[in-house]
Amino acid sequence: MENSNGIGREPLVKVRELVKHFPVEGSDDVVRAVDGVSFDIFEGETLGLVGESGCGKSTVGKSLLRLIEPTSGSISFEGLEITALDSRKMQKLRREMQIIFQDPYSSLNPRLSIFRIVSEPLKIHRIGSKSEQKERVAELLSKVGLDPRYMSRYPHEFSGGQRQRIGIARALALNPKLIIADEPVSALDVSVQAQVVNLMQDLQKELGLAYLFISHGLAVVEHISVRVAVMYLGKIVEIADSTELYAGPKHPYTKALLSAIPIPDPKFKRERIVLTGDVPTPIDPPSGCRFRTRCPAARKDCAEIEPELREVSKGHYSACLFAEGYETGAPFA
Repeated sequence: MENSNGIGREPLVKVRELVKHFPVEGSDDVVRAVDGVSFDIFEGETLGLVGESGCGKSTVGKSLLRLIEPTSGSISFEGLEITALDSRKMQKLRREMQIIFQDPYSSLNPRLSIFRIVSEPLKIHRIGSKSEQKERVAELLSKVGLDPRYMSRYPHEFSGGQRQRIGIARALALNPKLIIADEPVSALDVSVQAQVVNLMQDLQKELGLAYLFISHGLAVVEHISVRVAVMYLGKIVEIADSTELYAGPKHPYTKALLSAIPIPDPKFKRERIVLTGDVPTPIDPPSGCRFRTRCPAARKDCAEIEPELREVSKGHYSACLFAEGYETGAPFA
């Protein structure tokens, strides 16, 4: 598959038909948290993953790292299928794949010093002596904008933004190629959000990192992402180049999300699309198109046909029966 810029190259990460179902206690039912998701991440790019709370975004990210085990589907990293790896091989591969967690407070152990927190990946993978690890931690703290002398301090002595910088330093410790950023700025003040996002972009340019940037903040995702994937109720409903998706969405759900982004201009009024009804339960999703029960453009076919994610223009994929070019679009493969 070619990326949105038309560069025909193998992706760093290739996900196909990823499924994660959680059993419901005392019942034969399952929660269809992720229900057949496919996408690529290319080396050095940021793929934004957006959608309402509970749509399965974080479950996708954790499944990629096998922090939770997928129910089925394929996940390959640099051509290596990782779903079949045993725990020893998976631990070795995790040097290439790291995560930044959402909450900068609960993700740092309050009993450990910053040195122990940031050097822990080095110890687990037996990299360097104690003095070499100290040098590496000092280098990482400087890289994320913190004074290396802080390494003897503890998490409670830092602000939320500083804590998230420490989390980023820990994720960088092993020189990974991919970082899963699971809503990394949603718990921070707006001014601090911008600082952390800018830091992540600078690190990406310097180190050639690829990000899966998970967020419900559409403005932040637009700023940092090369491409954007939109999720609804366990499915990806649209993927496109960031600029193209924000300028011309091809799925009614994406259009509704974008209409809610505030514009810092009191003279400009955007037509707001207000979705009616509640998000259906992932235990028993609607037949056909999962968005049809809230879609202002739903038709009879939407209840009977489950739309595939298809290319409706070059590099732009949509899972809507009535998206432009749906009938002739090539399937995502």
